[in-house]
Amino acid sequence: MTSTATDDLHATTPGSASRLAPRAWLHTDAPALTLNGEWDFRWSPVADAPDFDDPDGWGTLPVPAHWVLHGHGAPSYTNLQYPFPIDPPHPPEENPTGDYRRTFSLPSSFDAAARVLLRFDGVESHFRVWVNDDLVGWSTGSRLASEFDVTSLLRPGSNEVRVRVHQWSAASYLEDQDQWWLPGIFRDVTLLARPAAPIDDVFVRAGWTATLGTAASAGTAASGRPSTGTGTITVPTLDAVFPVRFAVPDLGVSVVWDSAEDVAPIEVEGVEPWSAELPKLYDATIASDGETVSLRLGFRTVSIEGDRFLVNGERVVFHGVNRHETHPERGRVFDEAHARADMALMKRHNVNAIRTSHYPPHPRVLDLADELGFWVVLECDLETHGFLFVDWVGNPSDDPAWEEAYLDRMQRTVERDKNHPSIVMWSLGNESGTGRNLAAMSSWVRARDAERPVHYEGDYTGEYTDVYSRMYPTLQETESIGGGPATPLLECGPAEAARQRSKPFIHCEYVHAMGNGPGQIQEYEDLVDRYPRLHGGFVWEWRDHGLLAHTPDGTPYYAYGGDFHEVVHDGNFVMDGLVLPDDTPTPGLAEFAAVVAPVRLSVGGTTVLVENRFHSASTSGLRFTWTLTRNGVVEATGRLAPGVVAARESATVPVPTEVLAAAAGPVAPGEELWFDVVAELAGPTAWADTGHVVARTQTLVASRVAEAPRASSAGWDGDRLGEATFTARGDLSSWKGLPVAGPRVELWRAPTDNDRLASQGGYETADPVLTHGVGDPDAPSSASKWEAHGLDRLTHRLVSVSRTAHGLVQRVRVSAANSGAGVEVTHRWTLTEAGLLLDTTAIPFGAWGITWPRIGVRIDLPASLVDESAEWFGTGPLESYADSSHAAHVGRFAAPVSLLNVNYSMPQETGHRPDLRSLTVGPFTVSSVGARRTGFTLTPWTAQQVGRAGHPYELPASEALYLYLDAAQHGLGSRACGLDVLPEHQLWPATTAWSVLLG
Repeated sequence: MTSTATDDLHATTPGSASRLAPRAWLHTDAPALTLNGEWDFRWSPVADAPDFDDPDGWGTLPVPAHWVLHGHGAPSYTNLQYPFPIDPPHPPEENPTGDYRRTFSLPSSFDAAARVLLRFDGVESHFRVWVNDDLVGWSTGSRLASEFDVTSLLRPGSNEVRVRVHQWSAASYLEDQDQWWLPGIFRDVTLLARPAAPIDDVFVRAGWTATLGTAASAGTAASGRPSTGTGTITVPTLDAVFPVRFAVPDLGVSVVWDSAEDVAPIEVEGVEPWSAELPKLYDATIASDGETVSLRLGFRTVSIEGDRFLVNGERVVFHGVNRHETHPERGRVFDEAHARADMALMKRHNVNAIRTSHYPPHPRVLDLADELGFWVVLECDLETHGFLFVDWVGNPSDDPAWEEAYLDRMQRTVERDKNHPSIVMWSLGNESGTGRNLAAMSSWVRARDAERPVHYEGDYTGEYTDVYSRMYPTLQETESIGGGPATPLLECGPAEAARQRSKPFIHCEYVHAMGNGPGQIQEYEDLVDRYPRLHGGFVWEWRDHGLLAHTPDGTPYYAYGGDFHEVVHDGNFVMDGLVLPDDTPTPGLAEFAAVVAPVRLSVGGTTVLVENRFHSASTSGLRFTWTLTRNGVVEATGRLAPGVVAARESATVPVPTEVLAAAAGPVAPGEELWFDVVAELAGPTAWADTGHVVARTQTLVASRVAEAPRASSAGWDGDRLGEATFTARGDLSSWKGLPVAGPRVELWRAPTDNDRLASQGGYETADPVLTHGVGDPDAPSSASKWEAHGLDRLTHRLVSVSRTAHGLVQRVRVSAANSGAGVEVTHRWTLTEAGLLLDTTAIPFGAWGITWPRIGVRIDLPASLVDESAEWFGTGPLESYADSSHAAHVGRFAAPVSLLNVNYSMPQETGHRPDLRSLTVGPFTVSSVGARRTGFTLTPWTAQQVGRAGHPYELPASEALYLYLDAAQHGLGSRACGLDVLPEHQLWPATTAWSVLLG
């Protein structure tokens, strides 16, 4: 057997003629034999690898797996770039190749099979397959299924299958998604026994309409029970040997179709609709004399009416995420338990939609979406983003030679997954420019499945898509699209803009969740509330793609682009998710959950307003509890009884009398009374336990300013002032008998990814309102400006120090080398009866012209405290910032110091908690004094050390526990791939004063 022919690697056709037509992925009782497991494997660095019979170089490799995650070659990460020359349709000669082989015997259950099919669910990127030395065929389309009829090639007893997989092929030009390049057989390989009377394919549509006289929508009635209506079952495709029985037992449906001409729509009364919130499924079977196929029907009707995208007659708002298939050890190899846990985590954070970026996922993911409840935009396996670097010259999207490949990918996407109720929209792909082949894909989809709309973001002028979709438009442009003041639309003339504004709009990507962030989620959500044409969107993205790696000494870390010595790569841009590689939710995910909560709670005067913003679920599954706290200590609790609030309705309930009485009663100096209302699950669900918090609000109902600390009658005792000692320079040297150092004014923070990058215009040098949100397109990143001004290398010159009877005054001039700008700082220490009061005033001088990352002081505490826990009264439990604060609330919290900072895969600013009242760590207590409360950060590393590290393992051994007490910090924004920090969240140089008490 020869296996060296590689002409098909350059072919724009998607596969051999022997590859079977695509069909649905079905649950069937027909026999199947998995070929997953250990295969013989040999890796070669070039396409023209040795013959399979060559005995050298063989080992083993599990299937499914990516060979680069098992020591053969290395992963490669690019976002836009092709890791090979842009020379379509030619792949490079340096083309890593994996040879697979294994033997198998057909089980006795295959004895009656009329045909045997060999199915590959995912192979990257090109493969050829042989059975018993005979070439079966070849295929491309890495995330798409391929089937071959191998009946005539099988023999009694032992059989051998051989597969040659090439990492690169012509098809690689169509697979330039923002992710790791991970070759190999990474999804299941299965032999399928097809009976003599098979059901080879089926397409079941289950529509829903309200019953006349009931609610004209899928909304729940006041009882909390879902509305019922008329279900209409149609079967536009049934590729089977008749007679066929179709049954839905719970609906009393049982019909026999003797021929294809007998297949007719079925109407059923009393049907509960399917939605992402109430994912009601009905078990159905389709049976022939040789096979029974099981389906789960969800009755729902998708439609566009004017500029509204509707399911079951009601507007859908997508609070979604872009979901790649990624795992730090398995790559894109599917694990159902992990996928279920991941999707349950989404549900617990109010995620209601998934865009399958940028390819169809493992088919079981869609089963889970049907079951758990998600609106799904299913995307084709297509992206040609790298052609951007050659001004889209040669882009396959507009080249007729590639039309077959484009249509093939779309057909295989739709046919495999057409039976899922969760899928409400088809997407042609991602970032592939525009052209005739995309238009052809759209035309095919509309003919095949007229109900589901067609999405593709790159159709900027709306020539062949049903919804208007954009990535990272500014707030001003988004408002314009919604119906606000008109601004230009990307690449649209007046007529084209009018056409796009007449359609439903979605953000297919927005608020880029890279590192610490994103900011500004609330501002986008406010526009969705205001303009019904806007239908929400999908955060980029759900999960960081870090791959588990180890340093030479065995220290584990999560690798990103460049860590595998790629020739070209895009760095840590692959670490841009709401969840870290180790499954840890980020504070950004908590912020998202708070902003998009489907129940909105607000307190006004003597009433609580409960707004149900669900699409179709009532509040019958929720309970509403309230708590009154005094300085973070619970004083009273209870239940609110708003009744069952139907979807899209609201109700008011009175504020409890205990709360009103406490608010009207005496409040001691320094006391705060907070009224919290929480909507939580009243019972367990498939994705959360009873008591899981869905939404919350917090209202300050009474407070009284604390009295200023009174000066102590005691004074200096040598270098000691109370429980502290000071150097001759006026620096703190010990506190409560332990060595400390400070205070040191700090303007620097370790840059976040959003600080470092500048994908869109800057808002520091151009008002977004005046520029329609564009900002200054030439503005460098905030971090580069901060670094240019030396904020990471400030020097401190003592101007003067003088003692007073009960303290000292230290004046310091702070600036950077080669800079005429700086800050005049005055630290005023006063011994009071409650402890040491530190009043700090910072007055900028010179020409600044830039924002500051922070303004605060740093006090160095003993390194031994790194292993302690901290307790604080203030905002929490997670970090928060000026434009990412909706998940924070005021209370008493405790956590180990080691957990106060997020372990981002690229170290950066983390751990800031504003509005501190008091903090205790070890023997030390720090409290805010006065109207301006400080924020605090406790970290084992200085901001400078964090900023210099590319990975957590590069951080040095801790020499102290650094306490930052900030008067303010700059916002986060989303400029890594989105908006700069809005003006109202920017921190500009200004005279600043703040006070803390060390007790």
